[in-house]
Amino acid sequence: MTQKLVTRQKIRKTLIILSLLLFPVIMNYLSPYVIIDGASQGIVNGSLIVFGLQFLAALVVGRLWCGWVCPAAGLGEICFVINNKPVRGKADWIKWLIWIPWLTIIVTMVVRAGGYHKINFFHLTESGISVDEPQKYLIYYIVTGTFLILSALVGRRAGCHTICWMAPFMILGRKLRNLVGWPALRLKAETSKCINCKKCTQNCPMGLDVNEMVQKGTMEHSECVLCGSCVDICPKDVIHYSFSKGK
Repeated sequence: MTQKLVTRQKIRKTLIILSLLLFPVIMNYLSPYVIIDGASQGIVNGSLIVFGLQFLAALVVGRLWCGWVCPAAGLGEICFVINNKPVRGKADWIKWLIWIPWLTIIVTMVVRAGGYHKINFFHLTESGISVDEPQKYLIYYIVTGTFLILSALVGRRAGCHTICWMAPFMILGRKLRNLVGWPALRLKAETSKCINCKKCTQNCPMGLDVNEMVQKGTMEHSECVLCGSCVDICPKDVIHYSFSKGK
């Protein structure tokens, strides 16, 4: 592994940890409740705008947000020292049981409000900072505590697999991208160069069986967050980033 590639992962981990440290500031811009409250009043708010941008970004860069920017990623990867067990799809479906009813509530609220008729990016966050009152710390600790407990008890980035309300937007965006077939950021693998060392699988933060994906010749997976850990750990440069069509 070259120093350049090692540096890339240092940069990535620095970014997600910084995002975690900023979570008290940005929490409401990633809040499912703020969207519901805004929908009940016909207000397009910051959280709705951010989630919409995540969907649009996924059309080109997939779940890059989850690997490089998300505060939950920072918390989840810090917890590797507590529990580094791969989750591997055992509970990926749970987030859809959360997301679908939540989205249904939002649509219902919007209809009752007569549609969206106002834009207020700072709805419920008038100061610009999410945790600006003592009682809001309770919400902050409930959210971070839930993700921390899941990671500690279940394994690698368990919260991302099970309860993340943002992931479905990006998963759907990537599925639409693949359906249309336009060029986008993705991972590619040269199967013939693989020596089956399985370092890619052992080092995947999402606990994916990356080696199996390489052997099948497709790197497309709904839980892949394009973190590049497999790219940077491979001793034979089997896996690489590509901006192209196809899987």
